[in-house]
Amino acid sequence: MAAAARSTDRPGALEITRKLTDICGPPFARFAGPADEVAGRTARWVAVPGGPHAAAEVLRLAAAHDLTVVPRGAGTKIDWGAAPAQVDIMLDTGRLAGVWHEPHAAPVAEIGAGTPLRAVQATLARTGRRLPVDVPSPGATLGGVLAADEAGPLRHRHGTPCAQLVGVRYLDADGELVSVGESGTVRFDAAAPSGGGDAVLGRGELPGLDVARLLCGSQGGLGVLVSATMRVHAVPASRVWVSRPVWTPLEVHDLVRAVLAAEVAPAAVELDLPVPVPLPRRRIPASHPSVAGRPDHPAVTGRPAAGSLVVLLEGGPSDVIERAERLTAVLGGEAVVNQHAPEWWGRYPFAPGDTALRIEVPAGDLHAAVYALRDAAGAPVPVRGSAGVGTAYAALPGALSPERVASILTAVRGVLLARQGRCVVVAAPAPVRRVVDLWGELPALPRLRSAKAHLDPHHRLAPGRLPGGL
Repeated sequence: MAAAARSTDRPGALEITRKLTDICGPPFARFAGPADEVAGRTARWVAVPGGPHAAAEVLRLAAAHDLTVVPRGAGTKIDWGAAPAQVDIMLDTGRLAGVWHEPHAAPVAEIGAGTPLRAVQATLARTGRRLPVDVPSPGATLGGVLAADEAGPLRHRHGTPCAQLVGVRYLDADGELVSVGESGTVRFDAAAPSGGGDAVLGRGELPGLDVARLLCGSQGGLGVLVSATMRVHAVPASRVWVSRPVWTPLEVHDLVRAVLAAEVAPAAVELDLPVPVPLPRRRIPASHPSVAGRPDHPAVTGRPAAGSLVVLLEGGPSDVIERAERLTAVLGGEAVVNQHAPEWWGRYPFAPGDTALRIEVPAGDLHAAVYALRDAAGAPVPVRGSAGVGTAYAALPGALSPERVASILTAVRGVLLARQGRCVVVAAPAPVRRVVDLWGELPALPRLRSAKAHLDPHHRLAPGRLPGGL
């Protein structure tokens, strides 16, 4: 609050507020409040432009007054990643919303960046279609999902949302509206940074989608997304979840390999490995009221509570039934078929205040990454994610010191390096975020640095949010 109050006293603050109000309308421009922050960095103003042209005017105003701009969607991941060096204007995309150009049976739809995914799915469902995007963040907007490069269980079959892009419209740092797509190109003529040469980003013509996908995961640091044209698919007629209890990462490895070899065309292959509960001192009969109907309860089995491997099958009803039967035979006698997803499906294993990690590794090496994480932490940690593609999330307790988190990351990254994997800190308490290396080794950093130099040479867009302090 104090920071926001001081900002209103700076020369020109009221004039900037008046100009933002002229652009966005009286209800949609204001001084920022204590809740208007990005990873702990408080904004000075909040602007909610009513369309692309108004958003462009906000960026032109920022350029004229050398102000920084950080886009915000629903704010579900506003604390992910590094804190920006400065937030002058928080550009809220809530009014850049809508689903356009989506006639019945069309394979694509253009979607406003500020549109909540739930609204997108509801609109498409009226014509029997869906966006195959099922990210865990409740209330997330499409722009926020793309800016954070977030994906859910359906990434196994359809790829990440960023991989489903057909085109985008975005605003560059000077407020120019740019449209790029599969047939469009963007020209870069400035020289690449020393040491990079043309191999970093290249001079001349760069395919438009290369630029579009650079915006993915950029946290608004390369451009302000206005809309995205995405591939859409028919809603599947039938869905079932085939689940099996699992006990060790090595068992998961063997089962996932068997699932992928079974040719059952899974839509998702998800893993949940919770922290084991302590074993009871004495076994309790399965008929006892406290555990009746729960044969996997540790009091009955005498071993820690199981994790779960769950496979989603989608398609026509008879085809799904046939594939489910084949899959249960592959997974063994403990496998069961359910008409609904388990409670943990599509949810992160971390809570606010935890240090949240994302592990990316070839699927066949995910078990090694989990073992490495357990060894480094000195105890099992909750792990959940897409075992079929080797992407999983883990949670370290928020009470761990920054130094302890750093040592765990060093150990895990050492194991992953030899397996072409990586471990990224998605979110963390402020003391941890200030000390640890959030990204680890990043081969794409020179390309990212070159893109920043071309697209935002004055570092007005979310400065410091990108790796390397960009």
